Amino acid sequence: MSIFIDRETCVLVQGITGRDGSFHARQMKAYGTKVVAGVTPGKGGTLVDGIPVFNTVEEAVARFRIDATAIYVPPALAADAMHEAVDAGIPLIVCITEGIPVNEMMRVYARVRGVGVRLIGPNCPGLITPGECKVGIMPGSLVTPGNVGVVSRSGTLTYEAIWALTQAGMGQTTCVGIGGDPIIGTDFVACLEAFENDPATKVVVLIGEIGGSDEETAARFIDRHMSKPVVAFIAGQTAPLGKRMGHAGAIVMGSSGSAADKIAALNRVGVPVAGSPTELPELVARTLAKNNAGISRAGGKAYQYV
Repeated sequence: MSIFIDRETCVLVQGITGRDGSFHARQMKAYGTKVVAGVTPGKGGTLVDGIPVFNTVEEAVARFRIDATAIYVPPALAADAMHEAVDAGIPLIVCITEGIPVNEMMRVYARVRGVGVRLIGPNCPGLITPGECKVGIMPGSLVTPGNVGVVSRSGTLTYEAIWALTQAGMGQTTCVGIGGDPIIGTDFVACLEAFENDPATKVVVLIGEIGGSDEETAARFIDRHMSKPVVAFIAGQTAPLGKRMGHAGAIVMGSSGSAADKIAALNRVGVPVAGSPTELPELVARTLAKNNAGISRAGGKAYQYV
């Protein structure tokens, strides 16, 4: 099984005729994803690699069943693209675009929460279910089917971690890049909950970074609600105070958001933290072995892996 997407997911690409949109639409289609349509205003009636292009999302939804949309629209128009997807009733929105103004994202966030639409991103690599479907920009060559769930705030560090797992023979159920902006649609807790409820996922790898308190919130959720083991890596362990590291949300101010605090919070609830992404496979193996051949008591529960 998987979370959020599978081989039956039908995908729309907003901004499909742009450089990034056309390239990644082809990559998604080549991977086996059901990319059924694209949208670029003024380009309706054209094709991108055999994918029909429409002027509006409403037109595309009227012609095809669409379960998810991938947004590759420039920052100035990306919020409007998300609102258009919500208006059309698309249940899963994956926004790859970075640089969207925070005040615009606040309005989008309130809207998707209000209507029950799942938003992943913005400023994220998207997600992939190995061998079935990818929505976004994660390289399909890095993943392989298995029983490890991966959720990450980072982008390229996600790729390094996934490749390390794959090289060690540890395949994945679904890999989700939630994005590192201050305001994102789907957080660690939502992904952890989905992995907890996915029978195919036996262990979860969480990749966090400095800034904010999402990892501390995730630690509390793990302690109270997760029966499956979780291992983690926190990026930015040597980051200087007050310097933004890559993402808009990755900044340490005073005593808030430091790697040390996040690692301590995770360790307190029994989550081991790797020193680098390449150490994650060994940590996964050690954690499962420590749980007596798959018996975990995280959160005060017992769970037998089969």
